[in-house]
Parts: sequence; C-alpha cells; structure tokens
Amino acid sequence: MSYDSRIDNAVRRLQAQLGLAPKHIDGAWGGTSQKALHASGKKLDYNWGVLRDHFGRFTQAQVDGFNTLLEAINKRGSDALNPLYAAYTLATTWHETAAKMEAISEYGKGSTRKYGKWYKNSKGVVYGRANHRGNVYLKSQYPFLYYGRGYPQLTWLDNYKKMGKLLGLDLANNPELALVPANSAAIMIEGMLLGSFTGLSLSKCMRYGSYGEFVYSRRIINGTDRDSLVARYAVQFLECLTIVDA
Repeated sequence: MSYDSRIDNAVRRLQAQLGLAPKHIDGAWGGTSQKALHASGKKLDYNWGVLRDHFGRFTQAQVDGFNTLLEAINKRGSDALNPLYAAYTLATTWHETAAKMEAISEYGKGSTRKYGKWYKNSKGVVYGRANHRGNVYLKSQYPFLYYGRGYPQLTWLDNYKKMGKLLGLDLANNPELALVPANSAAIMIEGMLLGSFTGLSLSKCMRYGSYGEFVYSRRIINGTDRDSLVARYAVQFLECLTIVDA
C-alpha cells in the first residue's frame, strides 16, 4: 500500500471517530474536520498497540517522552490538535532525538558547527556566532554556546532569544531550560506552528495531508535532510493516533 493510501485510511478512521457525516469522511483533513474536532472537545491519544507494532518496545523514558509531547499538544489545542501536524511533530521529535524521545543535547555539543565554537579576534576578545548569517555575541555577555538542545535541537543564540520571548523563558541566559521536557515540547510545538525555526510553518507546508506534504515539511526544521525518512515516520505516527474523550 502506498504512503498516500495509508494517510487516506488513517484520516478516514479519525474522521469516523469524530462522527462526521459520510460525505465528510473523505481522507482529507481540512477545515471541516478541524472545526469538528474543536467543537467536540475531544483530544488526541495513542493506540499503543499500533505504536509498538511500528516502532517496537519502548523504555520508560521513551514512554514518558511520548506522553509529555502529546500532553503538550492537547494542552496547546487549536491547530496543534490537527492530527497531521501532531503526527509530523512526533516524527520530527523521534528523528531529532535519535528515537530516545528525550530532551537531549546535541551529540558533540556542536563542536564541528559554527554555533558550537568560541572564536577570538586579534584583540583577544572571545565571541560566538549568534546566527547563520554571521552575527556575533560576546562571551562576556552570554557565556554559553547555543548548540542543539531539546526535542527540536534548538540552535543559535538568536533562536534561543526568539523562543524564550515567545514562551516567557530566559533561554538566552539559561539555555539548559530548553532541556526541561515540558519546555522542550512547547518549543517544538510553537516553533513548528509559527515557523520560528526556518520561516516555514506546518500550515504553509501541509494543507490536507499527503506524503508529498510530509516530505516537504522537513524544511520547517532542517532543509531536505532525511526528509523522506521523517515523512515515513509521520505516516506511522498518524496511524497510531486516535481521537478520544477529554
């Protein structure tokens, strides 16, 4: 069965769980489905049997990560409850954490990346890179390196500042806060919904749900890197989601 057919079947199942009229059980998660979900007051949950069939047995840490992320999605509500968005958010987290589902630090702490190194100018002043455009910050101002942390592997000082302002967290002065699971989940969800990471958001990449849209959505986080792999994960996670009473 093709990935598009699997998405179609999963969406039809979710639409049926909402009790939509037969004419609206069409395999395309659009405005009608989303409005019905909001009006129902229901929430998303996992079918753990299907989840284990797809990904195998889990450690308690992985189970905790799955629960933390879905709890944050349900708490955030609104567009975060879109099953297509939720599935892609889960797929991204699974990939970015190397399947650990834990808010981890980047392997090597970015030592081979510009954001993971200190530099020194001719006057001996130590500085770091604030963004990919080459802007800098002084170590005397911010004595931290802003390598990847948390579910989305948040990088660069400018992004720590942006997400911190959005969430009311001083991530620039306390970057380890990005490793707190609840904070990390909020960073992932808000960043993908608002397009805070690369300028692309879930709503710009995904309209009704197709494998091609899942592939394209990788640009929200990291260009085309492993885009097909993450898209396949998203299909699997969509098949694991159910709609239940809150």
